[in-house]
Amino acid sequence: MRNNADGTSTIMTNAEQTGHPELRRSLTLPLLILYGVGVTVGAGIYVLVGATAGRAGLYAPVSFVISAIIMGFTAGSFAELVGRYPVSAGEAAYVKAGFRSDAIALLTGCLVASAGIVSSAAISIGSAGYLREFVDLPTLWLVPGIVILMGAVAAWGILESVILAAVFTVIEVTGLLVIVAAGFGGDAAVGWRLGEIVPPADVAVWSGIGAAGLLAFFAFIGFEDLVNVAEEAKSPKRTMPWAIFATLAITTTLYFLVVSVAVLTVGPEDLSGSEAPLALVFDKVTTVSPLMISAVAVIATLNTIIVQMIMVSRVLYGLGRQGNLPAAFASISPVTRTPLVATAFVVVVVLVLALAFPLEGLAEMTSRITLTVFALVNMALIMLKLRHENPGGGVFTVGLWVPVTGFAMSLLLLVGGAFV
Repeated sequence: MRNNADGTSTIMTNAEQTGHPELRRSLTLPLLILYGVGVTVGAGIYVLVGATAGRAGLYAPVSFVISAIIMGFTAGSFAELVGRYPVSAGEAAYVKAGFRSDAIALLTGCLVASAGIVSSAAISIGSAGYLREFVDLPTLWLVPGIVILMGAVAAWGILESVILAAVFTVIEVTGLLVIVAAGFGGDAAVGWRLGEIVPPADVAVWSGIGAAGLLAFFAFIGFEDLVNVAEEAKSPKRTMPWAIFATLAITTTLYFLVVSVAVLTVGPEDLSGSEAPLALVFDKVTTVSPLMISAVAVIATLNTIIVQMIMVSRVLYGLGRQGNLPAAFASISPVTRTPLVATAFVVVVVLVLALAFPLEGLAEMTSRITLTVFALVNMALIMLKLRHENPGGGVFTVGLWVPVTGFAMSLLLLVGGAFV
């Protein structure tokens, strides 16, 4: 971090600090949006729609909308902070600038990395569930193959990895749009039944919606991953805010429509009891074999694992570069221009967690860690604004009320989720 004459601070890039090879700036706005949508959609709908419906019943779509609103305020904070500090390990950099504490910054970076690793483990289990529709092998065999293969892709190169993830994203979103079109335009006529998902003023009903909220929140985790590829984005001050808000808007719309179709056609009980819930929905609303959507789900979950591994390896790289982790994590391969040591570490830890814990437990763990990070990031922006630190030219900014609301809502969901 470099102190400026006006009292503000600037996070230095790897090249500025060491003169070593830096990450390649090759990500444009469309690729960033596809990256964000890919990690978010794959993590949520294809894996957790059944578990969420099991808790909230017919009102599961409301849980997703509430979680999106909570996310919206924090998204505003991230959109400003990524312009102020467009670096890898972004959350740690934001907290370091706001709190002026290396210890809290290191804690934040470790929490971000932990959330990405635990999330990757959860999605690996979900991916194996869909893959078993095609391969009659135990989950204990499928999960290691998935994790190691996706780790190899993440180590290959950022442009190659994100282009592959973008192709996967187009496929997975197309699968969801088919479900939406069939549910609203076919015999199911879901559009005429949307009134059924409006919850009554009943404490028990809203308790179920609140219980599902923590899982639904997991489904929106992804937009914040974008800030950790800021050093590989072209014109990050301009493109990153657009990518963050576009990701949240697209995923919220998709989630509401798909979950509405799911609960109104298949029903919460059947959804919650299935390892491949959207395959049930696809079979119900279309005449096409459910194996098609299972194949799309495999692609969607693999996509999420790739981008999460990319994100976590960049966080570890950033922490290593800032001196908070061993220097080996900051090493960049001159061949792939990716942090190979950090990526290998991520693969090993993801594999251990995926084999040791169940899907739903990993999802809740991810949500709690991420909410803690969101609270810290919002508070960091509050402190920066209270000190009237100039964000610099061309940076997207929000009012003080945005991080204040984001902080309060993150704590509310974090504390409330502990009692449901």
